[in-house]
Amino acid sequence: MKKILNGLVVLGVLMTGCAGVAFAAEEAGHNPAEPTHFPIHKPEEMDWSFAGPFGTYDKAQLQRGFKVYKEVCSACHSMNLVTFRTLEGAGYNDAQIKTLAAEYQVQDGPNADGEMFDRPAVANDHFPSPFPNSAAAAAANNGAAPPDFSLIAKARGVERGFPTFVFDIFTQYAENGPDYIHALLTGYDEQPPEGMEIAEGTHYNPYFIGGKSLAMAKPLSDGQVTYEDGSPETVDQYSRDVSAFLMMVAEPHLVDRKQTGFGVMIFLILFSGLVYLTKRKVWANAH
Repeated sequence: MKKILNGLVVLGVLMTGCAGVAFAAEEAGHNPAEPTHFPIHKPEEMDWSFAGPFGTYDKAQLQRGFKVYKEVCSACHSMNLVTFRTLEGAGYNDAQIKTLAAEYQVQDGPNADGEMFDRPAVANDHFPSPFPNSAAAAAANNGAAPPDFSLIAKARGVERGFPTFVFDIFTQYAENGPDYIHALLTGYDEQPPEGMEIAEGTHYNPYFIGGKSLAMAKPLSDGQVTYEDGSPETVDQYSRDVSAFLMMVAEPHLVDRKQTGFGVMIFLILFSGLVYLTKRKVWANAH
């Protein structure tokens, strides 16, 4: 038994020594310009119309955001889970949605001959993907398939940490997804610190949560999309608008949910008051 214990002690000393050597070697070769956490910069908390318990979507902004998605983002990013009818949340009526859907071709079938065929989309169809499959998407984008945009405003976001997330419970903060998307789209202009190595074929962005650079090049530039309502045609405005649009497609019933929640809270307050008064009346003469 004593020999076994001595052997374990020796093994522990050897493992500790090896770990110390490895740690020292890692420290010696560490590049101070390389980041140790991601994102390098945290997104700025933006002012969104849909923020807070009484927030609502800005329909004009959503329509501008859809225009940015349609003319820029849809070339690479799909919205496979989103139907054209979801555009009702952006303020489009049935006739407008029917016209917008007809601009897209979707695959249907089989027909009487057992063959698949293409037809103009209708309101109940989902947005078609720009690529036939994920492998084709990756092959066309330097090996990195662009993520689907259906739920990206809910699936992406930066953890705010303690104690901020505690305050978020009371402020009903749920805009970390749009904040992140806006920060990412506007973060390409920043230059990497001197000495930082960026992989070939990738692009530095300090707001990217997956690393110091990403495969997607800067997608937006000033004047790229024309706005008919006179809104600024800048990268910042494009980023705000498409971020809001992606939030709407990810949570199209957000406004209804907030209105229902407010009504429920009022009911619970009134119900609690009635229960308290009933309790006092029932037990008023109790000894």
